[in-house]
Amino acid sequence: MARRFDGDRLVIASHNPGKVREIGDLLAPFRVAVVSAAELGLAEADETGDTFLANAEIKARAAAAEAGLPALADDSGLAVAALGGQPGIRSARWGGPEKDFDAAMGRVEEALTGIRGRRAHFACALALCWPDGHCETVEGVVHGHLIWPPRGTLGFGYDPMFVADGHDITFGETAPEAKHLISHRADAFRKLVAACFAA
Repeated sequence: MARRFDGDRLVIASHNPGKVREIGDLLAPFRVAVVSAAELGLAEADETGDTFLANAEIKARAAAAEAGLPALADDSGLAVAALGGQPGIRSARWGGPEKDFDAAMGRVEEALTGIRGRRAHFACALALCWPDGHCETVEGVVHGHLIWPPRGTLGFGYDPMFVADGHDITFGETAPEAKHLISHRADAFRKLVAACFAA
């Protein structure tokens, strides 16, 4: 049986403002006040895991312990079938030290030169951890394909080059409210809400 979240304040264990905003929007119906790790001055945990789930749990555990509050961490990324699942857990690192996603998207496109298959998926792992060390974890996914050149200025990360199955616009062209219905993060959130938040 999953542990229920019954507090009113939650740390989002991220320094990525786009990710914090998306998570805050998804939590809004539950009247939970969210504060980011960056706002609290928490250090960024070293992502030493070899899966999205492991890295999400590392980040959430560290933030919960340091802040003394429950913490929610997301680890997510793009997995390209023709590249053997890369960039995967190294999605942000493909943008270099500055996490420049224009550069990261260019690197993906360069790696796909001469390759016909452009199937990809976004994966998201969520870990909700309490200061006593208890954690609940879930995973979500959305499948699609990559386009070039990138389109749209909404979203963040690889969104401008990803088109979800059944759609003809990129996540970078998709309004946040619409993206919240179909994204990998939304898929994971539905599972987390059912386990830990729903009445």
